[in-house]
Amino acid sequence: MNNILEMQYREGCGGDQLSVLGYGCMRFSQKGNGIDYEKAETELLKAIELGVNYFDTAYIYSGSEAALGEIFGRNHCRDKIYLATKLPQYLVRSAGAIDKYFNTQRKRLKTDHIDYYLIHMLNDVATWQRLEKLGIKEWIDKKKASGEIRHIGFSFHGNTEMFLKLLDIYQWDFCQIQYNYMDEFSQAGREGLIAASKKGLPVIVMEPLRGGSLVTQLPHEASELIEGHEPHRSPAEWALRWLWDQPEVTCVLSGMNSLEMLHENVEVGATAMPNALTSEDLNFIQEIKEKIGAGVKVGCTGCGYCKPCPQGVDIIGSFRCYNLEGLEGKRKAVKEYIKITAAQKKPGSASLCNECGRCETHCPQNIPIRKELKNVKRELETPFYKLSKIAFRMINRW
Repeated sequence: MNNILEMQYREGCGGDQLSVLGYGCMRFSQKGNGIDYEKAETELLKAIELGVNYFDTAYIYSGSEAALGEIFGRNHCRDKIYLATKLPQYLVRSAGAIDKYFNTQRKRLKTDHIDYYLIHMLNDVATWQRLEKLGIKEWIDKKKASGEIRHIGFSFHGNTEMFLKLLDIYQWDFCQIQYNYMDEFSQAGREGLIAASKKGLPVIVMEPLRGGSLVTQLPHEASELIEGHEPHRSPAEWALRWLWDQPEVTCVLSGMNSLEMLHENVEVGATAMPNALTSEDLNFIQEIKEKIGAGVKVGCTGCGYCKPCPQGVDIIGSFRCYNLEGLEGKRKAVKEYIKITAAQKKPGSASLCNECGRCETHCPQNIPIRKELKNVKRELETPFYKLSKIAFRMINRW
């Protein structure tokens, strides 16, 4: 990376200058039964060195808060960064539970305050009203007065209409939305982004690459289109530049788990200016969208909120293979599906689903998971798949 390049910053809450590239801490590399601390530490410290100062985690990101607390504490980084984490409101059943989760988070993060605290997955007004009855407004006032919370916001995965209502239901400091060129008109969408900006709210963007699918799961036609287009930018760079082209976007979170990915994103973040894309650039991105839209069957981002399935279904893997069928053909999809389900000691086949619906209550994308798993079963559990499953079952028993 060119060392002359410097990270850009946009205004957050209270005059905070937030790096345009934020670190999404949900997808650290794994080692054994947990996070690879050594690798995560190397990547996090390099990010800070390169100018990244916004780090986003959540109560339910397995091991993430504790890892950040340990790594930042050991390296004395706390005063150099802005920490964001989230209240798991879907687990809150009493007023006391709010304090319980918050105190646990502070202990994990080894900090006396949270810079940017979010109500996690606040997707509708009814949920906020339930929290109001538990005293959430008074609790927020108390924590802000004590300095334990500097700024309060919410993360959102609902529809545009509901997002606009939530913007007006409380005096938020900031918000976080899923936004990328494929979600321009879904979830909060561009309309929600502009509405939040007009209210003076910094907007943090998550899933800029749709869980990596806008890079690793592009249809062949889209990949060819990008490879042959000048200027020669990577799929990730096109997606990030599209976001940073919009001045209403404050910070874009990326779940970086390699130094290569970090360096690429930092370099793009150092050069992407608002309103810099030409009409030709925007038309080209529209072409990419059309190529992708023709092949994707399920809009799964691989976030993992649907896990664990009580029956052991590999929901994320099943949908990845189902989308692979639309992108690269049935033969390759079935082959991959066999690898991740039938070939495992504990098969995670879609046919194991008993339609309990638990997964759907947690899905940020509102995917009709039970229905789509039936489609996976119909399309990918072919006679060849079934024979393979029997063969692997016999091998594993032997």
